Amino acid sequence: MIQNRSLARRGAAVVAAGAAAIVLAACGGDGDSDSSAGHGGHKATASASASSSASASASQGQRNAADVAFAQGMIPHHRQAVEMAGLASGRAQSAEVSKLAADIRKAQDPEIKTLSGWLTSWGEDVPAKGAMDHSAHDMGGMMTDGEMTELENASGKAFDTAFMKLMIKHHEGAVEMAKTEQADGAYGPATRMAGEIITSQSAEIEQMNKLLGKD
Repeated sequence: MIQNRSLARRGAAVVAAGAAAIVLAACGGDGDSDSSAGHGGHKATASASASSSASASASQGQRNAADVAFAQGMIPHHRQAVEMAGLASGRAQSAEVSKLAADIRKAQDPEIKTLSGWLTSWGEDVPAKGAMDHSAHDMGGMMTDGEMTELENASGKAFDTAFMKLMIKHHEGAVEMAKTEQADGAYGPATRMAGEIITSQSAEIEQMNKLLGKD
């Protein structure tokens, strides 16, 4: 009887020890699993975030010297076009010319604000209003002071003809500037604006040529 009891106690001790080992192994396995999953989860999240950030940066692109030159050149160029378009009120005879002038102002005023905003965010100088130096006049299609005065003094059909001839020249300069930005620029929004300028102003050049009888 005593021997049987001793054997029973030993058996119970072995079973208890085995159960404890299983419990410890299970706890250790769960802890390792949780830790691994936790670190893995953080790594996966960080990796996804970095990938998303890289994609956004790649799609938008960083500015370069060509982007800055495009913005700083297009602002005074647009300002002059808006000034020219403003002269149509009370001077233009043709309804088509009046509408064209209004469309130019409607399109280019917001672009001036956008271009100025980019330069400010980049820490670059925004061209001052009215600060038209010789280099600005040398930009493609820019009117001289004499040409602007001539346009101001014209009216009726003479104004319409002078306006369209000068604006065609002005638009052609803007299109060339935009093509340079598309070729050399790196900032996505700027190259997209350049594409819009090429499309819209090329269409307006075609329209003005037709109105002038230069089909």
